[in-house]
Amino acid sequence: MIELKNISKTFQTKEGEVRAVKDINLTINSGEVYGIVGFSGAGKSTLVRMLNGLETPTSGEVSIDGIRIDNLSGEALRKQRKKIGMIFQHFNLLWSRTVLENIMFPMELSGISKEERTKKAQNLAELVGLGDRVHSYPSQLSGGQKQRVGIARALANDPDILISDEATSALDPQTTDEVLDLLEDINRQMNLTIVIITHEMHVIRRLANSVAVMDDGGLIEKGPVSTVFTTPQEELTKRFVSSEVDNSQTPDIQQITADLIKKYPNGKIVSLKFHGDQVKLPIVTEMIREFPDVTMSILEGSIHQIGDQQSAIGTLFVQLLGEPAEVEGALDFLNKMRVETKVINNG
Repeated sequence: MIELKNISKTFQTKEGEVRAVKDINLTINSGEVYGIVGFSGAGKSTLVRMLNGLETPTSGEVSIDGIRIDNLSGEALRKQRKKIGMIFQHFNLLWSRTVLENIMFPMELSGISKEERTKKAQNLAELVGLGDRVHSYPSQLSGGQKQRVGIARALANDPDILISDEATSALDPQTTDEVLDLLEDINRQMNLTIVIITHEMHVIRRLANSVAVMDDGGLIEKGPVSTVFTTPQEELTKRFVSSEVDNSQTPDIQQITADLIKKYPNGKIVSLKFHGDQVKLPIVTEMIREFPDVTMSILEGSIHQIGDQQSAIGTLFVQLLGEPAEVEGALDFLNKMRVETKVINNG
């Protein structure tokens, strides 16, 4: 278990003091995938550097399985760091070494015999899907393959914790999903605690069990991913969630919306959001049966699995046409069914 108690970090600069992290309290359970999300400058990376002792908090306590990391130094700190693997945005590979040699490198520093580290590196290469590329150099690999090497290297010393610091930010969407699938498998097979630092809500939705949202060094919201996605409380959190699950502001949808408003000025443009089991229920069908004189045009729709894949959010962006009383009745029906409705345009 990772525990951060009243953690703050202040840096001295030429312009004066900079409070990078402000009074953070956080608990990450063993075996959990925990996401920390925020824009650049929010304090995410500084917070993580205090987890592995690269930075010492100005105040507060950092504990891992009951051991105060902020009190360690020298050999004790180096020993603790071996229990924490790191994967980075820009891979940080040794370009003059092959895939196998890159994976072996942490084991060399730990004094493991060549025979043992070669065997283990080969097994880790197989684990990340690079068993046939062990003799390739980084320059011969794609971005996703380089990150797989980074993941295998991070696992070389059998860590208890894996920290991903913007590890997918440099990858295309398909490769990002492949890396997230790999991390999910590793979490499941090894029961590793994974801490994900990112500004991409897609990464949080796909992989994390819990999430904390940071802004200006502070923690503004935290909780299970399913809860934060379905009922975000803070405006910044709502922006992050909308960026992942709301496609209504794409140029294509905006153009279609403008055309429909022009053609049917008395219609209502409405966004509908379905949570959890609502996604599987025929709520819209029941609404149409209940109000047959209301015509509905679907502009955009999607379903997003959340966190442990046991929860989901569905969104529909629609236009409703009909007599005002009938349309209002349909919206009232949706509200009674606990569908989150928002009228974008009132005809």
